[in-house]
Amino acid sequence: MGLGRQITAGLAAALSAATALAAPAQAAEPLEYVALGDSAAAGPLIPDQDPNLLCLRSDRDYPALVAEELGAELTDVTCSGATTDDFAGRRLGVLPPQFDALTEDTDLVSITIGANDSGLFQHALSCINLLPEPAGLSCADRLTAGGKDTLAEAVDAWAPEFGAALDEVARRAPSAKILVTGYGTYIRRDGCYPVQPVWARDANYLQGVMNRISSVAREQAAAHGASFVDFAEVTVGHDICAAPRDRYLEGLVPVNAAAPLHPNAQGMAAFAEAVTTAAR
Repeated sequence: MGLGRQITAGLAAALSAATALAAPAQAAEPLEYVALGDSAAAGPLIPDQDPNLLCLRSDRDYPALVAEELGAELTDVTCSGATTDDFAGRRLGVLPPQFDALTEDTDLVSITIGANDSGLFQHALSCINLLPEPAGLSCADRLTAGGKDTLAEAVDAWAPEFGAALDEVARRAPSAKILVTGYGTYIRRDGCYPVQPVWARDANYLQGVMNRISSVAREQAAAHGASFVDFAEVTVGHDICAAPRDRYLEGLVPVNAAAPLHPNAQGMAAFAEAVTTAAR
């Protein structure tokens, strides 16, 4: 090869290399994140609410905050009042099954579910006693009468249904990281009567059921290839008995913008931090 041809070939190679270095790297596709679950994830009454009020879902719920932090594309189908049946069925006969949001391209899934399956939130309202003992009825006594624990049995019956739901999530989103969350520490040991009008034994019973739901969720997550995110630990000292400025969970009469017995904006931010850490 002549000197001229060598110089020309060298210049061409250098130009090609320079062009390759100068070309911008192709941007990575954003994380595809799907959030499934109930009101503990949806954030009823936390500003601002989705215009579709059927689910009472906030645009500042923990899935929205996680998506912001991770730069993810979020499909949020969490819905207040949802049960595990609403994953595969139409809630209220109108809303699409939550499972429909999952695809083979889904990278991350978060799931908060179970409290409505046992009827815990509905029964919690029956535990209100405006007067101290013995002027009233104990919901713990009523729900454990005759040696049966109505809510504990409901939680245990839910366990295999939730396990099957996790398998279906994995089938529909085979490449996704699946994060199952528990529920918060809603009320401290022995409660805080009369700040929250629930007797001590009823407070302990209700939180015990909530802990049972979280425990089953943890066990099923481990058995079905998912990871567990503990919200109970995050909310210790921030329960419905805490000072209003310190609450992550609202009491029977909310002092921050949120539904009764649900996370407020501070709680959602704390949940989001825990889920983001687990996602990474």
